[in-house]
Amino acid sequence: MLHRFLASAFALLVCSSALGQAPLASPAISYTRDIQPILTEKCVACHACNDAACQLNLGSGEGAARGASKIPVYDGGRSVAEAPTRLFYDAHGSAAWRQKGFYSVLDAQGSQAALMARMLELGHTTPVQPNAKLPEEIVLGLNRNNTCPLPVEFEGYARSHPKEGMPLAVTGLTDGQYQTLQRWLAAGAPVDQNAIMPSAKEAAQISEWEALFNRPGSTEALVARWLYEHLFLAHIYFSGGEPGHYFQWVRSRTPSGQPIDLIASRRPNDEPGTVFYYRLMPVQGVIVHKTHITYPMGPNKLKRVEQLFYSGNWHASALPGYGPRHRANPFETFEAIPAVARYQFMLDNAEYFVRTFIRGPVCRGQIATDVIRDNFWALFQEPAHDRYITDAHYRGQATPLLAMPGQIDNVGSVLTLWHEYRDKRNDYEILRREAYAQMPPPSWSALWAGNDNALLTIFRHFDSASVSKGLVGDVPKTMWLFDYPLFERTYYQLAVNFDVFGNVSHQAQTRLYFDLIRNGAEVNFLRLMPADQRSRILGDWYQNSGKIKMWMDYESIDTDTPTGLKLDPNDPKRDFALKLIERAGTLNARPDPINRCQGAYCSRPGIGEEFRDVEQALSRLASRPAAGLKVIDQLPEANMLRIEGSNGKRVVYSLLRNRAHSNVAFMLGEAYRYQPGLDTLTIYPGVMSSYPNFMFNIPASDVPEFVEDMELAKTPENFERIVMRWGVRRSHPQFWQYFHDLNSYIRETEPVEAGVLDMNRYENL
Repeated sequence: MLHRFLASAFALLVCSSALGQAPLASPAISYTRDIQPILTEKCVACHACNDAACQLNLGSGEGAARGASKIPVYDGGRSVAEAPTRLFYDAHGSAAWRQKGFYSVLDAQGSQAALMARMLELGHTTPVQPNAKLPEEIVLGLNRNNTCPLPVEFEGYARSHPKEGMPLAVTGLTDGQYQTLQRWLAAGAPVDQNAIMPSAKEAAQISEWEALFNRPGSTEALVARWLYEHLFLAHIYFSGGEPGHYFQWVRSRTPSGQPIDLIASRRPNDEPGTVFYYRLMPVQGVIVHKTHITYPMGPNKLKRVEQLFYSGNWHASALPGYGPRHRANPFETFEAIPAVARYQFMLDNAEYFVRTFIRGPVCRGQIATDVIRDNFWALFQEPAHDRYITDAHYRGQATPLLAMPGQIDNVGSVLTLWHEYRDKRNDYEILRREAYAQMPPPSWSALWAGNDNALLTIFRHFDSASVSKGLVGDVPKTMWLFDYPLFERTYYQLAVNFDVFGNVSHQAQTRLYFDLIRNGAEVNFLRLMPADQRSRILGDWYQNSGKIKMWMDYESIDTDTPTGLKLDPNDPKRDFALKLIERAGTLNARPDPINRCQGAYCSRPGIGEEFRDVEQALSRLASRPAAGLKVIDQLPEANMLRIEGSNGKRVVYSLLRNRAHSNVAFMLGEAYRYQPGLDTLTIYPGVMSSYPNFMFNIPASDVPEFVEDMELAKTPENFERIVMRWGVRRSHPQFWQYFHDLNSYIRETEPVEAGVLDMNRYENL
């Protein structure tokens, strides 16, 4: 809550700048130099993206000036869609945001200080007890009811929530930070702007890319539209560009060389309503990890686009329109573009595309994530073995069946629409099953192996998820095999067409269809398994109530045509996985001896002796079921281990809890399908979640003892002792130092991916 008001105050601050008020000639406090760094360190971790409390986004001056709102972005029960409130898109300046229901947190209220000032005061005068568990009455995480009090409601809030000032339930501001913010607010919260501008090298490349996207002609316009719809979420960075500079594609009423006049449509494939141009706009504000989905551009990528889309002898004779029909079926909308070009473009950057719909910018994704398992691997079909790519007759039959729901959000029509699109999808599955039965049995050559995007690992952390190149963790329960129709439908359903501001009908249709997508990916993979084993494997994925779902909504699988792979009949899935790892070689971007230890050595090669011993010890916790490692029951999903070496070096490992399910086929009642005795842990170097749930800070010499204590912890009291010794609670005096060091570690190891992590899900262990 305090974070919300902090952000509001910050928003108001930016607002005054946005309204054209000149900064003070010689301000004692500079917003960019003095204020934003404090907000970035202590507030942005809770106040960014759509799930910022009370929509108070403190990652930029514009966000601070915008303020707060009582209207939640995430409301799974609303019958009418909300008007979008995307920062930098849907309004500009505080006056415009006031008209959309946002209120200032920076303005003084008569004789009363600004709302942010009072929230900060409440937090500063009621600090948390160092490294103690927080009082149970402080509700945290996604279960928190954001009351979002107006300035006139603050006194009532303070009486009801005396320990919930800002920053909320965490080690707060230093005295110096507190005094700086209060002085700035008392001075009227002046804001000096420091907008990101492209460097000369970036400007030259922007000019080339905008020229490509805005070429005249129907063929060129169709390609540009397809590319835009596939890159609108990307944080673009350029070869030779400035570190920390990112750009995103937008549609503008103005051409290159003029200031961007943004067309703020609800979706990227909505009718623009006027003549428009594709433009690259700098990403402003603090980069936060959860929305930071990166995509490289440079001369080689430009040549690749030319090669894929303009080297063939094809032409678009006319341009398709916009609207529900064209949104529902991109295969029909873009059928003039060779399917092989579309698919290959997505394969080249498969990690980016999977991130858009698995991690995505929606910030809270349980609508999607409760339909997937907690860990699985994703593979891709080689284009030359994809019937949709190679067979025009089959493509013509399949295209009408690939339409997706969600465009009509009439609440009363949910079931009717669901059944209509389910039946289309199942007709497509019949068509696909019969067509592929006529093809040679699939072998290793059926799997795409073009670059290190060919093998991906997905981890789900309840209502968020992460994607990594390579095969991480032990052999998962399920694997997905994407062909082009499945890859494109997943992207459109969950990224292009998904509306976070939509109503319950739209969101339910999205969720229900994604269930069919998951099933389709699993069925594609099953063709690689021995025919007589497929029903058994599928039954293991859909236990108990899952069998009802198979009967009600899924098409039957092919249990007759053979596979071209020679696999161990006792456990063909595991044998396939081990052979895949062996065959992949350098394509597997992440060798993983910690979780897949074979022999006596369970650490990565090329690391020093101290961390070899660390990884050897940690491997004892990996890939063991909770029935024999009881401490798993006490752990949240995404834990970070910060291991400090004796020479000052530290390495961060993710310790991920993989919850087992009897099936993931239903929208509600997930807890009833948990199989806690089968839960496992995956341990891997790096920060593999945008939303850490907890952190342990452990000297390398303590790791064997930490592992032993984890193995022996049978009760909550045992685990409490582990937390007391090595845990970094929200109240830890060095909480912010350790929390932000996670991002520092990303910056050191994967600099392009760095961004402030989210602590909204950091638990009170």
